[in-house]
Amino acid sequence: MTAAESVKRRFFRWLLAIIYLIAGIAHIRSPGGFLAITPDWVPFPEQVILLTGIAEIAGAAGLMTPPKIIPGVRYAAGIGLALYALCVYPANINHAINNIAISGATASWLYHGPRLAFQPIFIWWALIAGGVTNWPFGRNKS
Repeated sequence: MTAAESVKRRFFRWLLAIIYLIAGIAHIRSPGGFLAITPDWVPFPEQVILLTGIAEIAGAAGLMTPPKIIPGVRYAAGIGLALYALCVYPANINHAINNIAISGATASWLYHGPRLAFQPIFIWWALIAGGVTNWPFGRNKS
């Protein structure tokens, strides 16, 4: 990996960590919008929203933990955030399909379409940020 690649990777890892940190704080401080889009089949939705916020904050912290400090935590955070992004996809679909209003406003497909399309990229981004470098193209060499 070149120095420029390393700088790019670090930038995008930090960016993803910041995104998840902000989202985690939002889940905890303002759960109403998240509760509104949570599918009816999710048990204990208030607790789930709280736990998802905690998971996002923990994942962000894990991405920022240097491997020399706690080996494997960044890798685990990447996998955890990828699985998290996969698990919350039904809420995003529910929000779009049922056009659920948040704070009295609904969003158009100009919002929902890119959001739904970007979710697989968030999954891949989390894996790459966590050091799962060759996924889905092969096994890691480390």
